[in-house]
Amino acid sequence: MRTESKEFLYKLLNTPSPTGYEQRIQKVVRKRMERYADLIETDLHGNVIVGLNVKSPKRVMLTGHCDQIGLMVTYIADDGFIYVAALGGIDPGVLPGSVVSIHTERGALEGVIGRKPIHLQNGDEKGRGVTEVAKVWVDIGAKNKKEADKLVRIGDPITFKLGVSELRNGLICSPGLDDKAGLFVVMEALRLCAKAKLAVALYAVSTVQEEVGLRGARTAAYGIDPQVGIGVDVTFTDDNPGKGANKGVPIKLGGGPVITRGPNINPVVEKMLIDSAKRLKVKYQLEPSAALLGNDANAIQVSRRGVAAASVEVPNRYMHSQVEVCSLSDMENASKLLAGFVQKISARSDFTPR
Repeated sequence: MRTESKEFLYKLLNTPSPTGYEQRIQKVVRKRMERYADLIETDLHGNVIVGLNVKSPKRVMLTGHCDQIGLMVTYIADDGFIYVAALGGIDPGVLPGSVVSIHTERGALEGVIGRKPIHLQNGDEKGRGVTEVAKVWVDIGAKNKKEADKLVRIGDPITFKLGVSELRNGLICSPGLDDKAGLFVVMEALRLCAKAKLAVALYAVSTVQEEVGLRGARTAAYGIDPQVGIGVDVTFTDDNPGKGANKGVPIKLGGGPVITRGPNINPVVEKMLIDSAKRLKVKYQLEPSAALLGNDANAIQVSRRGVAAASVEVPNRYMHSQVEVCSLSDMENASKLLAGFVQKISARSDFTPR
């Protein structure tokens, strides 16, 4: 991966964006993309829309959601400990022992999520994880509620402590790869198209609030009104002892971007994506989804009169934890695949299933 692109990816991963509180990461997106775009705007929902060749009547939208799972401060006890609610689908089982950051008006405040020592646990507690977010507490080291109140407000968002670790074989580990990996991919795809002669308008959108109901993609699709819309997100892998979702689909890190098949996918777009991967000699993987997807493609497909929707995904181990793992090559190849797909669309391209 080229140095400048990798720096952008790491900047995204090191910028907090708990769902509903995405303003900081959207500033990062706008600053980086202004050199490549014909148009950059932020809509009332908070989506950042980056456009190329925007006067063309045929519109293609690529989305990657910028929001990450997190927590929200709901209560500060008399002893200074902080209680929380979930922002998005956070796994209570990974919370005890985590280092977290509370994002306050004055900046990030570090804390830890405590856990009763095993020595003090009774028989029923031993070996059992936390099952409810309401049962965890955040310790910031405050002596009492009065001290904590000076630092933290009700409603402040919380994330796992951010940071990127480089593993072997081009793998990286970081909280928030769901879906900053996808966000990176769509912005890289637009960068790769910036000097090309496009027959379509291309919109790369950093969508908000995916983790609480695909909300940003729904409003962005309505505003842009694309003929083609591709949601770029992460998907489970089957290449580790946890076996991802135990679904038997052999998705592997480093195996290339994943092209989804199923009722949420327009068959013409699906074929064009596969053809583009073959033409560009980009490794790719196929994933069946008999049900509607839980990513932006779901909302995009049924916007207005309907959109020719598809989903391209980046394999991800340990999703919705603080140790998510992805491959740099999968992200790079997903960007190349999408850029090649967009550049092959002509003014005559018809995506109507027949």
